[in-house]
Amino acid sequence: MISTEQIKEQLNFCLKGTNFVNLGEKYEGKVRDNYTKDDRRIIIVTDRLSAFDRIITMLPFKGQVLNQMAQFWFNQTKDIIGNHMVECPDPNVIVGEQCTLMPAEMIIRGYITGVTKTSAWYNYEHGVRNFCGNVLPEGLKKNQKLEKPILTPTTKGEAGAHDENLSKDEFVSRGIISKEDFEIMEDAAFKLYERGVQIAEKQGIILVDTKYEFGKTKDGKIILIDEIHTPDSSRFWFADEYEKRLASGEEQKKIDKEYVREWLAKEGFLGDGEIPVVPDDVRVEGTRRYIEAYELITGQIFNAEMGDPLPRIEKNLQKYV
Repeated sequence: MISTEQIKEQLNFCLKGTNFVNLGEKYEGKVRDNYTKDDRRIIIVTDRLSAFDRIITMLPFKGQVLNQMAQFWFNQTKDIIGNHMVECPDPNVIVGEQCTLMPAEMIIRGYITGVTKTSAWYNYEHGVRNFCGNVLPEGLKKNQKLEKPILTPTTKGEAGAHDENLSKDEFVSRGIISKEDFEIMEDAAFKLYERGVQIAEKQGIILVDTKYEFGKTKDGKIILIDEIHTPDSSRFWFADEYEKRLASGEEQKKIDKEYVREWLAKEGFLGDGEIPVVPDDVRVEGTRRYIEAYELITGQIFNAEMGDPLPRIEKNLQKYV
């Protein structure tokens, strides 16, 4: 794993964003810059950190970690459902098939936890027992494993907009997604989560919860898009300490972006109002955890690309100009 000093050096070279004029029509998401042209979508994963549906700060190497981890998982799950990945010409880039976005995030939760207002634990703690169509029993403890994984879908908000928890019936009755399409995504989401749990378990990691996004190709096929089982879309805990920490009421040992979320929560920020300035030591630790997650889960060494990533990305995308 790279050193703390290398991470500190890279603080000055975070990929805040891109502005390539000849790659196609640009759409800027919370974390990704997208360029679409014909049936192709070029996705550049930046170092922006999104939490509470807001852009909080930038973490060095984060884009590279997310992109390469997504590439790993797309390859591990393509037998369950097709995905949009065509090739990865740069550590921060995926070239994918252009799709129409399905307006739902399919969130699968195997444990009851979280700190955000849309999280299962926040709602449970505030008296909610029917969460997105899932009836939860009394007496659950924070971080407890659920009897079986549950689906808690949310609307897919634009950048800066808050997502809304809805049940399957609400998605269908409001005409947001057809019942047939919803059930295709629902089935895939549970199977993807099961595969993720199995692979993570072999590495001594618990895949706690995660979200999946889907798109529809021009021929009407639903496929997996965006990312899968990364620290941005998923929560991971260390399996060897889970039972002990649960029994004692301690927080679980995490390898995900919840570290930065919790720092923000301690500063009194839960998504509204002015965003606190995240200090460098928190940013460095956040990056270290992203890289740790990559290496622990994939079993591969993270090869950090030092320096300004923008010229490298521009060079590697020349054939698409």
